[in-house]
Amino acid sequence: MQPVVTHLIAICIAAIGGFVVVKFLDRLRKKDAESEAKTILENADRDAQNRLREAELEAKERALAEKTTVEEELAKVRDELRDRERLLDKRQETIEQQADDLRKQERMVETAQRRLADKTEASNQKAKELDALLDDQRQQLHQLSGMNKETATTRLLEMLDQELTHETGAVILKHEKRIAETVDQQSREMLLTAMQRFAAAHTAESTTSTVDIPNDEMKGRIIGREGRNIRAFEKATGIDVIIDDTPGVVIVSGFDPVRREIGRQSLDKLIADGRIHPSRIEEIVADTEKEIERYVKKKGEEAAQEVNVHGLHERVIYMLGRLHFRTSYSQNVLRHSVEVAFISGLLAEMIGLDGDVARRCGLLHDIGKAADHELEGGHPKIGADLLKRHQEGPEVVHAAFGHHDEIITEYPYTMLVATADACSASRPGARRESLERYIKRMEELESIARDFKGVEQAFAIQAGRELRVIASAKDTDDSKAAKICRDIAKRFEEQLTYPGEIKVTVVRESRFTELAR
Repeated sequence: MQPVVTHLIAICIAAIGGFVVVKFLDRLRKKDAESEAKTILENADRDAQNRLREAELEAKERALAEKTTVEEELAKVRDELRDRERLLDKRQETIEQQADDLRKQERMVETAQRRLADKTEASNQKAKELDALLDDQRQQLHQLSGMNKETATTRLLEMLDQELTHETGAVILKHEKRIAETVDQQSREMLLTAMQRFAAAHTAESTTSTVDIPNDEMKGRIIGREGRNIRAFEKATGIDVIIDDTPGVVIVSGFDPVRREIGRQSLDKLIADGRIHPSRIEEIVADTEKEIERYVKKKGEEAAQEVNVHGLHERVIYMLGRLHFRTSYSQNVLRHSVEVAFISGLLAEMIGLDGDVARRCGLLHDIGKAADHELEGGHPKIGADLLKRHQEGPEVVHAAFGHHDEIITEYPYTMLVATADACSASRPGARRESLERYIKRMEELESIARDFKGVEQAFAIQAGRELRVIASAKDTDDSKAAKICRDIAKRFEEQLTYPGEIKVTVVRESRFTELAR
């Protein structure tokens, strides 16, 4: 029994000790919790105070920023008010000054009116005195001449009419002569100034119709077996290939200059490539046609940009580019058109017309030459129809149609284009010709003039632009000499083809010689 009791006592003691320990631990936990809660409250209090201070600082900063903004706006408003005040002060000063000026002008007008009234009164008095004197003189004249008033008046008016008619005719002739001299001088100065301001190159490009080959063996390859290559080439390009005994050269011949250029470039490519057969020929020709199309359009666009002409139709630009392959008396027609555009624009600006319209008219005046081998009629009519179809203005259409004086001039731009066209065609180096052809043309001019009766000698000068004719003083008089001059000019127009114009001058001289011994 004693061990059981001992165990029970031990268990009781252990239970009491456990209870005490639990209570002690609970107390410790409670103290820790209270301490932790106190710490949390203190931290929360500090955070709240910190946030309150931060909120106060932020509010103060916002208040300062708003104050600064308001002060800046107020300063700006004050500046604007000061500026307006100064402006109003200036306007008030100006108004006061204008008022002073008006008062001065009113005083001046009043003074002038008083003076005018005095002068009017004086002139009226003098007019009355003059009328009285004239009446006295008329009465004296009537008494001396014995004529009544109506007869004397008629006689006097007749005499005045005769004198005035003579004086008016003399004055008119004098002014006509002076105006003609002035107009001639100014027109020469305008033309010279325009041609000097546009300093174009004195050489002209010309298209070629020959193709160089490396050796004569290439001629056989171009012809092909039984001529199949040359037939295929001519069919694809529409031009003729002439192969003769000339070493190192093949001639490309065709009426259309663009097709001729396509053929020349295609043949160059075939020779460089070395593969010459019908399928390759068609391929090369097709590629070359596309390149030429792009090149033609590019040349047209470059010409339009060079003279500052915009808004052209694509078809017009393409036809303009085709002129690059067209020549007239060895002068490249596209460069000629650009020259005419510049000169027309300069002349128009000198006389107060629209330079842009004049340049447009000058650039497009020969556009018909790009298609004159495809359509019937001369290039002026073809060009006018083409421009009219593509909505060009009436001035441009009329300039293309009438720049060779084939119709009545309705617009001044047509005359300017005709003048610029003659200047571009006749300037030195523009239109070249061989020595033999040049000499033949000079001799032809002189021989036509010598065929007329009464002509002793004829001399072509100024590169064929002028012909001096020496008429016999015995066989002709002034009227016959004038008729010979006109007949020679008509004969030139009927028999010859020439650019520009030819001036014919007939000189008739009477010479007398005596010896003093």
